[in-house]
Amino acid sequence: MDVLKSLFEQHFHSPVTQVQPLQGELGGSGRNIIRLTGANLSAIGVLYGVREENVAFLEFSRHFRRHGLPVPEIYAEDLSHGAYLEEDLGDTTLFDSLSKGRAGVELAPEVVEAYHQVVAFLPRFQIEAGRDLNYKVCYPRASFDRQSITWDLNYFKYYFLKLAAIPFNEQALEVDFGRLTKFLLSADRDYFLYRDFQSRNVMLRGGCPFFLDYQGGRKGALHYDIASLLYDGKADLPPALREQLLDHYLERLGDFIQLERAAFMQHYYGYVYVRILQALGAYGFRGFYERKVHFLQSVPYALKNLRWLLHNVELPIALPALTDAFKSMLGSEKLQTLSAESDRLVVRIFSFSFHRRLP
Repeated sequence: MDVLKSLFEQHFHSPVTQVQPLQGELGGSGRNIIRLTGANLSAIGVLYGVREENVAFLEFSRHFRRHGLPVPEIYAEDLSHGAYLEEDLGDTTLFDSLSKGRAGVELAPEVVEAYHQVVAFLPRFQIEAGRDLNYKVCYPRASFDRQSITWDLNYFKYYFLKLAAIPFNEQALEVDFGRLTKFLLSADRDYFLYRDFQSRNVMLRGGCPFFLDYQGGRKGALHYDIASLLYDGKADLPPALREQLLDHYLERLGDFIQLERAAFMQHYYGYVYVRILQALGAYGFRGFYERKVHFLQSVPYALKNLRWLLHNVELPIALPALTDAFKSMLGSEKLQTLSAESDRLVVRIFSFSFHRRLP
């Protein structure tokens, strides 16, 4: 904490008067994110011990700002202590706006407009800024390659399927994983892949979007990020809006490259599936393994997306073992009750005493 105060005071030439932690157990990144304020000034301080990831975020941030993209300004850094200070973009995420602007399946016009703005920015990250990005600082991989996909699929298998007690034939599932990986890798992958392009990583300030959490970015296919946004679990976007936003994205993509819709759609739903599997692996790891129960609240939304895909999409490759696993997930009583269990009150009691007497 002292290092962040020091960075604040060096940058603003003003002392810190208030410190407010912004992300605790609810976060999944492991970062300590803190708002520091003083003399009508504010900044966001981050403490995180993975140097390579910090370097990626800082370099990407400066690169994107040079391209005129709305990302936070970096005020100061001390990588030897895993600390940096960035622009305070406020408290309202796209997800917050979505949650407040939802009435049943209907979304407020300003929410739909915000999504259109977000989608329009995506090709600028992927293509305009991606052309001259320094991919040497990417962490942990420079591209969404075979190794990256294998990690994500195994994340799903070991932290979701196994911990949720979903039966599957391991060898048959591995055959499907290999077939899916080969299919995904057949797409053009020479673009910037944001990696976590979803509603909680977009801040809204004055009605305009600002973007965060791209430190896991690398080279990859165009399809992954738009799939991440449109099939973002708890966002629960209506299918008609997903289609509308996908059309808008493809139109904006046309400002940068020539790409036929049919060619794009050939691989699109494969990337939708792999993104959902990655998210389920994360929910399982944080929820089943780390016992952070609130992560499990997103599982029913992911299952809803899978159910829609099974009924409405036919991939150009056969994935029989994976499909059987999906059907078992949709029929699992354990998974069906997760939402109710996640809403239960949890009380934690801590006890301590002073060794000798009150200090």
